Amino acid sequence: MQITPETLKQFAVTTVEKMTRGNYDIIGAYMCGSLCMDHELLLGGSTDIDLVFVHSSEPTIPREILRLTNEIHLDIEHHPQKDYLKGRELRVHPQMGPSLFNAQVLFDPQHFIDFTIATVRGMFHREDHVIQRARPQIESARSRWIEFQNEPVWNHAQSVLEFLGIVEQAAQAITSLVGEPLSERRFLPSYALRVERLDKAGMYAGLVGMLGGARVERGQLKDWITVWDRMINAIPTVQRPIQIHPHRRTYYFNAFEALLSSNQPKDVLWPLLTTWSLAASTMPDKAPEAQPWLDACEHLGILGDDMDERITALDIYLEQVEQTIEIWAMEHGA
Repeated sequence: MQITPETLKQFAVTTVEKMTRGNYDIIGAYMCGSLCMDHELLLGGSTDIDLVFVHSSEPTIPREILRLTNEIHLDIEHHPQKDYLKGRELRVHPQMGPSLFNAQVLFDPQHFIDFTIATVRGMFHREDHVIQRARPQIESARSRWIEFQNEPVWNHAQSVLEFLGIVEQAAQAITSLVGEPLSERRFLPSYALRVERLDKAGMYAGLVGMLGGARVERGQLKDWITVWDRMINAIPTVQRPIQIHPHRRTYYFNAFEALLSSNQPKDVLWPLLTTWSLAASTMPDKAPEAQPWLDACEHLGILGDDMDERITALDIYLEQVEQTIEIWAMEHGA
């Protein structure tokens, strides 16, 4: 089957029709993500379709993954209507604002979603609104960094996930000045393009270095992908976080292979580390299945003897992001 935007959108339309038929709790549905923007849809021949269903009551599940083919799955979020009642606040929400701005409505009999989206899109790119989306993210990242360096009881997986979470929040903050949120699979290549637009191209190399990129080459990354696949397949269903649902295995694995074959193979580090660390968090620290992940993190320097050095490097990175955001605000009168 040839995968085209039209094919994927038809999958989305059909799914919405099926899920809303006779379900009067669903008052709206929209498509978001890369399919709604002028982006390359496939990475390694695989992609997902992001859908959001809005319910009049509190939904029973927040998120589900549905398989279409080995290469395509539906990533469906379920939100309560109350989350959409203040459109002006959503306009400056770091995640929901951009998601709604680019959304395509697929079901909205009461025009509730249309009204909300219209409010979000109004003056969305005004400089003071851009800053209102950026500042809370870097402020939260800084608060988390302070807590992180003073927390004595992290286990290994929690430490790495929190470290990566702080890095992500800071990276999202600075790149929100010039675009929509970074996606997980294309996190580093997209980040490189955004900081270049801000005349901060060197921050890409700095971020890759903070992840330990200087210590690893293509061959070792390839070996780690093999071990990642083994761990992912070994996680019991009841322990598996939805982010690494079995139907998302090909979505990630194909992306890893594509990034590894690119001119910047170290771009695979971000999606590999985030998903591998999440998988490790489902296991005890000393579980044999987690040992290759632990060895990789120590080799990269994000665990073990070099961790204090990385915390200091993260402090410096946060300062760069803070300064860039404030300079942008002054230059744009925000």
